Amino acid sequence: MTNILLSTNPISEGYVILFTGLFIVFSSLVALALIFNYALPVMLYVYKIITKGKDKKISEIKVKGDSNFTGEISAVIGAAIHMYKNEQHDHESAILTIKQVKKTYSPWSSKIYGIQNRL
Repeated sequence: MTNILLSTNPISEGYVILFTGLFIVFSSLVALALIFNYALPVMLYVYKIITKGKDKKISEIKVKGDSNFTGEISAVIGAAIHMYKNEQHDHESAILTIKQVKKTYSPWSSKIYGIQNRL
């Protein structure tokens, strides 16, 4: 058996990875643009055929009235919502107490070990 050593240049490998990544990103962007431009209208057309109904405007929708629903009931519902919303908020004092905490020594925050080389 003969061992063959393959030597590759790391810079050329970096270019291959770069161009592969750029190709994947831009090809997916083109695919999404094509889907939104061509496939989405087709899907909406098929949906409209399946539902077989035209879109209704808000003014065309008829509201069914309920004779049992009176102003008293709506007042009770409004009062209940108001009471529920007021219970959610806590009433706390606006006094803040700030205590200074003594920090322990850490060599990571020490300025003695700076990275400046003074000659």
